[in-house]
Amino acid sequence: MATKNKTFKPGQKVPVSAQYAKIGPSRHKTKKEITSVKGKKFPPAPKAGMKYKLTDRTKHKK
Repeated sequence: MATKNKTFKPGQKVPVSAQYAKIGPSRHKTKKEITSVKGKKFPPAPKAGMKYKLTDRTKHKK
């Protein structure tokens, strides 16, 4: 799944468990990140127009 360069809106389903950077309305990364779990929804953004972008996938050992 090509999610590395895609942005996600608050309320969308999380495609992969990972850390996501908050992206401001002008598409610049903020210094804030969240950790989200696959299948859950992205939380509401603190400001209108903010989105989330994958920064670091969760590593699983099998």
